[in-house]
Amino acid sequence: METVKRYACLVYGVLCYLLVMATIAYAIAFFGNFYCARTIDSVAVVPLGEALLVNASLLLLFAVQHSGMARPAFKQFMARIIPKAAERATYVLASCIATIAMMALWQPMGGLVWLVEHPLAATAVRAVYFAGWGIMIIATYLIDHWELFGVRQVVAYFLGQDHVPKPFATPALYRVVRHPIYFGWLLILWASPVMTVTHLVAALGLTLYILVGVRFEERDLTQELDCYRQYQRKVPMLVPSLTRRLAPEEKHCP
Repeated sequence: METVKRYACLVYGVLCYLLVMATIAYAIAFFGNFYCARTIDSVAVVPLGEALLVNASLLLLFAVQHSGMARPAFKQFMARIIPKAAERATYVLASCIATIAMMALWQPMGGLVWLVEHPLAATAVRAVYFAGWGIMIIATYLIDHWELFGVRQVVAYFLGQDHVPKPFATPALYRVVRHPIYFGWLLILWASPVMTVTHLVAALGLTLYILVGVRFEERDLTQELDCYRQYQRKVPMLVPSLTRRLAPEEKHCP
């Protein structure tokens, strides 16, 4: 029975990982208006009031899921109903469902806020957009991509090993900005040569989520890590800085 449980947990974790990779691939097309029939800037098909209500509800669902499931109290609740090794994979699965729901049910609202028409300028803006995705993905590997998405935990459980989370560290990007993943998301949301009212609502809503969610995350980190307040004093939260940063010889903890 234990062997079956380990195999099931491994398959579950790997499938959740594959789903998040597919979700990211579609999100690149959805937010960038590439290669799919329905994107964030598609033509409006329902009345403005109805679209706004639907979109606000989707943003709220996204925020509650992402932030609520990351809280220690919810993690303790999850530990009572599923194997500890599957906790992170379950968070990843729920995040994918919330993101897919937002992209599938999002209602375009029309209206044009800005349009970058010059080809070189539009290309530059798109380059920033893709840079945002690159920064976000690279940042996951810097802190342990496989642990972040729950794969390392299920593999360790399958092999009968104890999973020991990596200690807090500040590699590369994390020496110039505390949350490079969120910084990457801000570039993704705002670097668009075409900004419709719909896109603006999404960008404002998700930026608000980031600003609120990061406060809860940092509160938890300061409670868990004695050295985190020192890190806060030395490195900016969301906007990278080459003047206010950790020097190469500095450690992240005293």
